[in-house]
Amino acid sequence: MTDATMLSGRTRGRRASIVLGLLLLACVADGQAQPAPARPAAAPPGGGPAAPVLVSPEVRPDRRVTFRLYAPRASEVGVFFERGDQSMTKGEDGVWQVTLGPMEPGSYRYGFAVDGMSVTDPRNIETERMQVVTRSILHVPGAAFMDTRDVPHGAVGVVTYFSTVLKKFRRLHVYTPPGYESNAERYPVLYLMHGANESDQSWSTIGRAGAILDNLIADGKATPMIVIMPDGHTDQTPPVITGARSPLRAEFTDVPKEFATDIRPLVERRYRVLTDRSHRAIAGLSMGGRQALDIAFANLDQFSAIGVFSSGILGEAVADWEQKHLTVLEHPELRRGLQTIWFSTGTDDFLLNNSRSTVEMLKKHRLPVSFDETAGAHTWVNWRRYLHEFAPLLFR
Repeated sequence: MTDATMLSGRTRGRRASIVLGLLLLACVADGQAQPAPARPAAAPPGGGPAAPVLVSPEVRPDRRVTFRLYAPRASEVGVFFERGDQSMTKGEDGVWQVTLGPMEPGSYRYGFAVDGMSVTDPRNIETERMQVVTRSILHVPGAAFMDTRDVPHGAVGVVTYFSTVLKKFRRLHVYTPPGYESNAERYPVLYLMHGANESDQSWSTIGRAGAILDNLIADGKATPMIVIMPDGHTDQTPPVITGARSPLRAEFTDVPKEFATDIRPLVERRYRVLTDRSHRAIAGLSMGGRQALDIAFANLDQFSAIGVFSSGILGEAVADWEQKHLTVLEHPELRRGLQTIWFSTGTDDFLLNNSRSTVEMLKKHRLPVSFDETAGAHTWVNWRRYLHEFAPLLFR
């Protein structure tokens, strides 16, 4: 190999090295020009470490429940229930937590108070939309009648409709029993009303209506039925009390009209429900119990059973309600086919006297009334059990 050839090879090698070096420099420069990678989605605003992965609520086998919330900049955090609250302790990682219990089996509404502001639990997807607020829902298992069991399950759907009475779009929840989608059968129907400050979602969340019906049907204790859960409030804004005006006046006038004009016709068009009296019932708790009475007594010949949970005549004197419905109360033909007006109220319930006076008035007119004064107060602890006891009486 000549000196010229060797020199040419060395020159080509140097050129290749220079080109490779320039390429490497270009790559480094290009990498420096790119924006920095985004911070993890869980990082707090303004930077800082990512939020730790939390489990909240954590329900333990002994029914103790631990609540956790990542709020590193908060100065005071607590967890609140409908009837009480508990302060939480902050750890070095910015996580506040507290363990409560053991708690009785059941479903509970709760939320966090963060420096005076109410928030839902960001780690819990189970929520309930009440009349004007949203709450997180916790279920503590241990009560077989309302736990989610390995049995055939029905479905809970949401239906939006236009209310010609209220002149706006509304919604209701519907439970259809196991097998409804795969057959052509017609089913009896129970209309189930919620209480004040709640919504059409309440019976299917904290009320556990779907699980209760699934279990009753699987155990052969209840007839498969469709359950319609309407919105018992006319608006999401709580009514203002002015003078002697009842804060629930619209709920006791417009909702029964909407039921007859919009809800029942919609249900009977859209769902395979039996439409004779013996296969139609209505029930409600608190405010919804009064609504159930109003709706049923407006068309008593069309309902076979009425359930009144922790309620009675509310918002007016029992004697005034009695006078308005006297023709129906004294009509023997209308009473035929009415199997039961089923009342149940806790002995610590603030509406116990309303229940007692309403039951006494209905018995005076020889209606088939039953009344059970149970333990407990004006809470879902009782209302879930009342549904569990009332549903097996229907459509037999």
